[in-house]
Amino acid sequence: MAILVINCGSSSIKAAVVDPTTGSALMGFEAERVGTDATRLNWSGAEVGVAASGDHAAVLAVALPVLVEHLPTGVTLEGVGHRVVHGGERFTQPTVIDAEVEAGIEALIPLAPLHNPANLAGIRAVREQLPHLPQVAIFDTAFHGHLPRRARTYAIPQALAQKHGLRRYGFHGTSHAYVARKAAAWLQADLSTLRVISCHLGSGASVCAIEYGVSVETSMGLTPLEGLVMGTRAGDVDAGLLIALARAENLSLDQLDTLLNQQSGLTGLAGQRDMRDLEARAAAGDTDAQLAIHVFVHRLRKYIGAYAAVMGGLDALVFTAGMGENSASLRAQVTQRMQWLGVHLDEEKNQGRASEATPVVDLSAPNSRVRILAIHTDEQHAIASETAAHLAKLAPQDAGRIPVAVSARHIHLTQEAVEILFGPGHQLTPRNPLSQPGQYACEETLTVVGPRKNLERVRVLGPTRPACQVEVSRTDEFWLGVDAPVRLSGQTKDSAPITLQGPAGTLALSEGLICARRHIHMTPADAARFGVAHGDEVDVLLDTDGRDLIFRDVSIRVSKDFQLEMHIDTDEANAADLKPGAEGMLVGTDGSVRLVRR
Repeated sequence: MAILVINCGSSSIKAAVVDPTTGSALMGFEAERVGTDATRLNWSGAEVGVAASGDHAAVLAVALPVLVEHLPTGVTLEGVGHRVVHGGERFTQPTVIDAEVEAGIEALIPLAPLHNPANLAGIRAVREQLPHLPQVAIFDTAFHGHLPRRARTYAIPQALAQKHGLRRYGFHGTSHAYVARKAAAWLQADLSTLRVISCHLGSGASVCAIEYGVSVETSMGLTPLEGLVMGTRAGDVDAGLLIALARAENLSLDQLDTLLNQQSGLTGLAGQRDMRDLEARAAAGDTDAQLAIHVFVHRLRKYIGAYAAVMGGLDALVFTAGMGENSASLRAQVTQRMQWLGVHLDEEKNQGRASEATPVVDLSAPNSRVRILAIHTDEQHAIASETAAHLAKLAPQDAGRIPVAVSARHIHLTQEAVEILFGPGHQLTPRNPLSQPGQYACEETLTVVGPRKNLERVRVLGPTRPACQVEVSRTDEFWLGVDAPVRLSGQTKDSAPITLQGPAGTLALSEGLICARRHIHMTPADAARFGVAHGDEVDVLLDTDGRDLIFRDVSIRVSKDFQLEMHIDTDEANAADLKPGAEGMLVGTDGSVRLVRR
């Protein structure tokens, strides 16, 4: 199988025929200065002497048939994957492109006026030239679809925000997700156990906090303008400054847009956008270049510290994209004074560069608790892989229905905690078995003590576990006055503290309180039947009486000891008006299983 990957920028086109398994680019072309008389079309992987000029449609009308004609022997295109910059709130997964999806991408042009029109031009050109191939949109914003409300919400009147879709979306999601997976593989760890900060440092730059495989914070917002200092973008700016500047200089909105997106950032500070040139100038004593680098580094270091605080710690710090992969000087400056965080850079290792030949370079000193990695990002491979995986899921699914159960607030205890709370030598008393084999509700209950109020008679579940864990709903959180992270059971590291009160004593937990992520227990046979794997995320439709809901971001958990069942909390069950015996179905926007690989 081969996938044609197309990435149309505002004035460029990158197209490659990619093996989705290995990431190898079999052939392709790049067009620069599209839309001008100076268009340049460069081919790779084949001896092609064809040139083209004009807009995106004109270039692709010439290049696509030639590309198909020169495909290597035995290579067949199975589909086309498009990078689409903005998916808004609607598109949070790979999506097969039809007329409705195309209209949806077009409706989002106001949020990405430079990028979405170019992406649409590529989609329409493929439909015209290669109508037999299915097309899949891979959205830059999709990986950040998990952003918690607190991270994605702007503090403006919510009626306006909802009316116009004004929220933080984030970008570079394909790259952040790709390097996070690469980091986990390099560390020989499950991504669902890691806290990663990914720094994508190209002409456009962003940072992402990836907690247990999920994007929980990112520096870009409604548009790619927010966040770090970039090649030509200002990044974070006091909104009052813009108002004052517009008044003082009598600037129109279009002029402000040009100023912030094309004339600011490193260009505004030092007249150049390329960090290599700025580093050379700074070394020669140029004070403007020195200031530009210092501002860039300061902003980035500030974000890294903030995101480590958001996640309650850090396991891996990743540098990627042009500057991140290649600039030893920049990485050294960014990681200075981060020893308090467990970040210790090895100066000799830091001279290495990440590349296609050496995709991961470990920059960590032996005493560094946090692994520092430079990772070569390959969005082309990521797009091909996601496109192939999505196309493989398009066959109608008839795997059956999934029983759905409510997991009310409950407590898991260690044996030591049992004896502290109920007395020395106390053993949990089974009350009734639960659906999962070997699990049972106990006669014992406890009071969960919060800063604001308490929850009385919260049921303890058995048997005992290696670590204490308290699972509550969002409503319970507000009642208690706490802020618990959304986690899968067992992911208690750096979760919220809470106090438990029992008949024989009180136990203050430094961590262990979570809001449970909705999930499905499956046996390996169930997983094979549904075509999913441990760690995948799916959408589940609950067909209830007048209150049908699709629950997104449902995690798949696979074990031979499980029984097929989906668990949601009481808030989620109330929203769906769930009744006993309810069942769910795996669905996707195109009628297929919606699957996200983690």
